[in-house]
Amino acid sequence: MTQHAFTQPARRALLACWALLVCLLVAWHSSRLQPAGAWVAIALTAGPWLALFPALWRQNRPAHVLAAVLSTSTMGYALMEVLANRGAHAWAAATLFAAFGIFVFSGAWLRFSRPRALP
Repeated sequence: MTQHAFTQPARRALLACWALLVCLLVAWHSSRLQPAGAWVAIALTAGPWLALFPALWRQNRPAHVLAAVLSTSTMGYALMEVLANRGAHAWAAATLFAAFGIFVFSGAWLRFSRPRALP
């Protein structure tokens, strides 16, 4: 059994998007809220992503499916902020693109990491 040549690049891109997303969520909520509110917002938005990281690092297939599902809710939150909150356009747009990257690269990793039979 061999793996596709794009498996590792998709994994690296997924982990890079994950790190970018967590940093964006922490910075975004820290910049706009008081400390107590920021901690609550960070725990609710970045907490699930932080809990998912060990399984993503171990290349657990169900974790990659969960990352794709979780990215849809994050994209919805970011899209709502892009449309409704004029003061957070840059943060929300960057978060939207990072979550979309997680969705795309998670799907790519799931597709490329399937074991293939030798010809």
